[in-house]
Amino acid sequence: MKLLRTIMAVAASAAVISGCAARGEAVTVPTETAEKVVNLYTDRHYDSDDAIYAAFTEEAGIKVNIVKGKSDELIERLKTEGEDTEADLFITADVGRLYRAQEAGLLQATESAALEASIPENLREPEGYWFGLTKRARVIVYAKDRVDASELSTYEDLTDPKWKGRLLVRGADSVYNQTLVASLIELEGSEKAKEWAEGIVANMARDPKGGDRDQAKAIAAGEGDIAIMNTYYLGLMLTSSDPEEVKVAESLGVFFPDQDGNGTHINISGGGVVKGAKNADNAVKLLEFLSGEKAQSSYAQTNFEFPVLEGAASSEFLISLGEFKAQELSLSALGAANAEAVRILTEAGWK
Repeated sequence: MKLLRTIMAVAASAAVISGCAARGEAVTVPTETAEKVVNLYTDRHYDSDDAIYAAFTEEAGIKVNIVKGKSDELIERLKTEGEDTEADLFITADVGRLYRAQEAGLLQATESAALEASIPENLREPEGYWFGLTKRARVIVYAKDRVDASELSTYEDLTDPKWKGRLLVRGADSVYNQTLVASLIELEGSEKAKEWAEGIVANMARDPKGGDRDQAKAIAAGEGDIAIMNTYYLGLMLTSSDPEEVKVAESLGVFFPDQDGNGTHINISGGGVVKGAKNADNAVKLLEFLSGEKAQSSYAQTNFEFPVLEGAASSEFLISLGEFKAQELSLSALGAANAEAVRILTEAGWK
């Protein structure tokens, strides 16, 4: 009898579909289940992030399909794919890249009370095109055996002749440095920012090369005494499986500049919903999860990034750095100043 009822139901459905087709009407065939997914393009390459996405899938029942690549390559891929892209969410490091994606028309505005409640206003785009998910502080790192912390003070002080031949920093193509210069443009204007960049070039111990970890290693090798770095790199080095990296990190001190002034420069890692995303609602749900307590604590404890969510559990490393005053600039404004920052770095001879 059950089999007979099933056959009759199928026959009835077929009759309805046939009738609709005869009248030229659109036909929608119901499905039992549709897989819940969100397709993520990200330049974050940390195993800890994969664990966060797995936790999201377990909690929300939404599968996260991940495409990893370098930021600029992913932005170009999104441009090429256009309306045909399968991407729903784009996550990258640095507000400069988020702004580039926004300006290229690759992101769409998103409204979410949860995101607005979790993420400070200056760490998100005013209309919701992107949201900061972690904070990175760009600080001064120094050789404990050659530099006394009392010698350090501000970013501006790094141009003092006393640091000539002692300063290490990565190249002008580093978006971290571009956004740091953008913050100086916002605070002091382009001319002052250019003077600063020229002063940094004059004090470099060598031509810029490598990433932030390479600057730390160069201090340990005696090539310079101080470097401009993001704090989380030191946390990663201290917990590295490479004993040499641990040794290098242990030899360095961390100094937060401008504590009596505007505060230490802060950047973000963040994300935005891709324009035309086929799973936009799921993308928003993932962003909301990433701004919540579970993910924010994981970012701090496994990747040593400062959480954007106030009160999220931190890590021993971040706690050991102590409290500090951070710049309160709108990161959206810093993104807009990126092109000017690149011009200044080029004219200053920053390679």
